[in-house]
Amino acid sequence: MDLNINSTQKLNNGIKIPRIGLGTWDLRGRDAYQAILWSLDLGYRLIDTASLYENENKIGEALKDANIPREEIFLTTKVWNSE
Repeated sequence: MDLNINSTQKLNNGIKIPRIGLGTWDLRGRDAYQAILWSLDLGYRLIDTASLYENENKIGEALKDANIPREEIFLTTKVWNSE
């Protein structure tokens, strides 16, 4: 299998999700914003984040400013065990 930026995995509901995404755990401020814009420009459509990273605002701003239809973007997040 040739893995590239356009590679997808078909989910049980028939939707195809990108196999390669951008992790955002260490992105902050203007760097987070710019990294998201650059990655989307390069063809990334999967952005992985978590509330623990505390960068949701900049990621959201970049997604909005990218003007890519929402249905083309996959935004994944973590659910933390609070026990």
